[in-house]
Amino acid sequence: MSPYTARITLSSPDQTAAFAARLGAHLQPGDVLLLDGPIGAGKTHFARSLIQSRMDIPEDVPSPTFTLVQTYETATCEIWHADLYRLSLPDEVVELGLTEAFDTAICLVEWPDRLGGLSPADALRMEFTQGKDENQREVALTWTCEKWAERLKGTFDE
Repeated sequence: MSPYTARITLSSPDQTAAFAARLGAHLQPGDVLLLDGPIGAGKTHFARSLIQSRMDIPEDVPSPTFTLVQTYETATCEIWHADLYRLSLPDEVVELGLTEAFDTAICLVEWPDRLGGLSPADALRMEFTQGKDENQREVALTWTCEKWAERLKGTFDE
């Protein structure tokens, strides 16, 4: 199946957080977001904002750079936030239990290239890049599974 694509320009951290909350409201268990882009591109800010938007009482959401995975209980499901930057082999992903979480939780995965062949075919890939100024981000979204067209509906509106 040919991939579908969309692009969004986010002019500030607040716009990034608002987009994350709009998308987060449509996610369901088994949805996987692959967050790609260089260090400082806004992946963790996006993930943090999405996770906090799903919490009844927002709490601190640290980057999982050193813990590799942080999990959060929400009223509807568990959310897994993974930062795979420090991994070198896809087998290490299996040891974390992440591949099992792909089926049962909402998963946000930074540095998804570390997944190798374990990357879910129906995931939404989001590539973050620096925009024209220091606060602006460009996000390219790519998917093949048709569920994403429905999940993304209305998320680009401000």
